[in-house]
Amino acid sequence: MEVANLMRDAGIVGAGGAGFPSYAKISEGAHTLLVNGSECEPLLYTDYTLLKNEMARLLLGIRVILEQTNITRAILAVKKHTATRLSLSDGERLTERVTLKVLPDVYPIGDEISLIYETLGRVVTPGQLPISVGVIVYNVETLINLARAMHEGQGVTKKWLTVGGAVERPSVVCVPIGTPVAKLFSYLGIEVLEGYSVIEGGPSMGKIVSLARAVVSKTTKGLLVLPDSSRAVESKRINEKMATARAETACCQCTRCTDMCPRNLLGYPLEPHRMVRTAMGAATVSPVMVLSATLCCGCGICENLACSQGISPKAVIQNYKALLAKNKMRYSATEPVEAAPEREYRMIPTDRWAYTLGVRQYDKLPEERGEISFDTVRIPLNRHIGAPAVAVVKSGDTVCEGDVIARANDGLSVAYHASISGVVTLGENEIIIQR
Repeated sequence: MEVANLMRDAGIVGAGGAGFPSYAKISEGAHTLLVNGSECEPLLYTDYTLLKNEMARLLLGIRVILEQTNITRAILAVKKHTATRLSLSDGERLTERVTLKVLPDVYPIGDEISLIYETLGRVVTPGQLPISVGVIVYNVETLINLARAMHEGQGVTKKWLTVGGAVERPSVVCVPIGTPVAKLFSYLGIEVLEGYSVIEGGPSMGKIVSLARAVVSKTTKGLLVLPDSSRAVESKRINEKMATARAETACCQCTRCTDMCPRNLLGYPLEPHRMVRTAMGAATVSPVMVLSATLCCGCGICENLACSQGISPKAVIQNYKALLAKNKMRYSATEPVEAAPEREYRMIPTDRWAYTLGVRQYDKLPEERGEISFDTVRIPLNRHIGAPAVAVVKSGDTVCEGDVIARANDGLSVAYHASISGVVTLGENEIIIQR
């Protein structure tokens, strides 16, 4: 299919999260394109900024998908606070086959399984993909990148992201892929003091990165400076092995982690309290229960809000997920499930979640700084799900911005392009370009 080949060659992946190659989602049987503009995490305003300034290009990207596939409609889903700021209303028709859905301001509504249910009322069978209910989910920036590739011949060379948290001037910027985070912070006048950490992504599901080594990749949605004393940072420093060992002795079996689990509330057979009770012995007690760990979306509600004992059910589950991934095992059901009737009363307001993580005071509408360029980039060739791309340049080559510098590997993979013009140096799974 032409659009799938275009996406692969343009290097388009999910613009947040794990970076699933977007072309691989194109499949027969899809009837709805669901555009995720929910901006699930607190403090992030990247998609909001793109919706505000790039709506025409987004609608162009949506039209490409609708014209090149058998998909009959598209729905743009945004949270209530975004709709209010942009003067959008629920059910509004944006173009002939594109309508708007306003979502409640809750967490984690951006998880695609929750998003599909909230938007369409359909529960994806546990372990199945959205295509099983006829849906393809793309992020706002992903479709903007598609529009640029189709109509402007541009591969993915730039990334929009929010720089925020405990900084004087939160901002949304657009920088070349591979921009060193230290150089970006220096340009913006941001100093990371002792007792603070840099989070790539959101405060809930993001990860702590080294300021000295981190670079902006195709999946970087945000860079947040947060105090180490905040729950957002503390939860990321948990020693998973120690947390797992402690879990089965400290757990009081109140079941709150299961009662508040977003996937469990959608009818998924994920029961964190049972996994915590037996911890690393769970595989002996119930192998099927262990497989259900692959259904976890990693939202962190169980460890940060539900548990009153200071236990991390998430750590126990993550241990199992790592083991299952290593052995290429996952949970997959054939029978449909139904959402629990109490679900709507147990969703977490975004403001409450931000307070829980200790980041509410940093939630400010950022300044729009636009495009910023730098003289050196380090472009990682493996920041997507699948095989790393294969370099087609060598050290000493001169490239121009937009040139292909790495082709898609066999299997699941995407190409990479020069994000600035300059001279190439090959590294390990990365290409360095200096003007």
